[in-house]
Amino acid sequence: MAHSTARLTPWMGAALLAGALGGAVTAHAPLERWWPAHPASASATPSPAPVAAALPDLSAIARDHSAAVVNVTVAGTRRVAWSPDGRPQPRRRGADATDEVVRGVGSGFIVDESGVILTNAHVVDGADRVTVKLNDRREFSARVLGSDPLTDIAVLKIDARQLPVVPLGSERDLRVGEWVLAIGSPFGFQNTATVGVVSAKGRTLPDDSLVPYIQTDAAINPGNSGGPLFSAEGKVVGINAQIFSHTGGYEGLSFAIPIDIALKVKDQIMKTGHAQHARLGVAAQDVDQTLAESFGLSSPHGALVAEIEPGSPADKAGLRPGDVILRLGDEPIHEVADLPAAVGQAQPGDRVALALWRERRSLNVTLELTDARAPEQRATDTAQARQDTRLGLLIRPLTPREQRAHDGAHGLLIEGVSGAAELAGVEVGDLLVGLNGHPVDSAEQVKAEVQRGGKAFALQLQREGATLFVPLRLG
Repeated sequence: MAHSTARLTPWMGAALLAGALGGAVTAHAPLERWWPAHPASASATPSPAPVAAALPDLSAIARDHSAAVVNVTVAGTRRVAWSPDGRPQPRRRGADATDEVVRGVGSGFIVDESGVILTNAHVVDGADRVTVKLNDRREFSARVLGSDPLTDIAVLKIDARQLPVVPLGSERDLRVGEWVLAIGSPFGFQNTATVGVVSAKGRTLPDDSLVPYIQTDAAINPGNSGGPLFSAEGKVVGINAQIFSHTGGYEGLSFAIPIDIALKVKDQIMKTGHAQHARLGVAAQDVDQTLAESFGLSSPHGALVAEIEPGSPADKAGLRPGDVILRLGDEPIHEVADLPAAVGQAQPGDRVALALWRERRSLNVTLELTDARAPEQRATDTAQARQDTRLGLLIRPLTPREQRAHDGAHGLLIEGVSGAAELAGVEVGDLLVGLNGHPVDSAEQVKAEVQRGGKAFALQLQREGATLFVPLRLG
């Protein structure tokens, strides 16, 4: 079940993954001291009174854009067996096991007035039902159009029109020290605003992601995940995603996904249902002064290759531990955080040139990047959801993770209903396991059954752990 906010634990230095090996703050008043530019004298002309620099009107941002920030509630089930003394046991099938409902809460924001919403992938991971609550208290059942674990981005869709949307900016325009405003639902308190500054950019975290995070000290807590991070200009520049914490609560280190990455993933999901990412296949670390001197570099820069994934593009191109990557394509690699960002801008199949430093001399190699997704995910993505217009069902195969969540069940997940299916009472989230007495595992089987003719169909569904038959009549 998804957690509303991911938790990072302290780590010590070592190789960080790159290229997908795959890769409320109290606002203090300014301490102002003024003095003349030249020593004062009786004959000196009085200087005009100094004017303190004005802080941005963050209240206007909250007022104008809170309506486009949403609360995301998720619900799912897990199979739990109980021992005689009342303690939960490892999940297993059997009469002594029961379905336990688990819930989570997160945030999101509307990027299209037709009801397209961005949030974190970990917010909706494993959810059977996703509900979106707007600022005006309206609630909608949401469909997950796609989810990308490598960037922690998910795209939701609700059936609504003329919704308020957030203005979108760019992480490239952010400066360290600039004010930022986070809006979300920490611990379920909807539309909570917290303020901080940009603490750093391009942070690499030990989470296997491809994201160069924005670090802030805005207070982020469980439930803030997926909510927007606004710049002082009132534009969304990031999606609040993680915190560094010993306790699970806010300790001054919060991390947001740059909106530039999120929008790129969103566009791919809207077009194909999934996102593609390139893979280099190295684990790398920063180069400090001592390492730079030992390798004969003029200054500490680049990404030092610590490990090579067997069979990866880096392995096939002959990269070695000890190589320092200085450039990938047109992107200079100043530090290790630049490497996953550069790889993330490419696509699987792209041929890129690498500028390396090896054995005290420059070296150039060219390699072809591959797909960063796991094999089982790639196989699932090739089976796209299909619309059966006669029955009114939008169906897709279960992912391996969803199959495990349903105790290995077969069938097709119903992601949308219309027409005859909607009239018959079929619901989004139902599992279609049979049609007219025949088990179904693919859209092709459903299509073949429908093409046999007839206007009456018996849909065998699984809903919230129960099996039921739903009669459906065409015409």
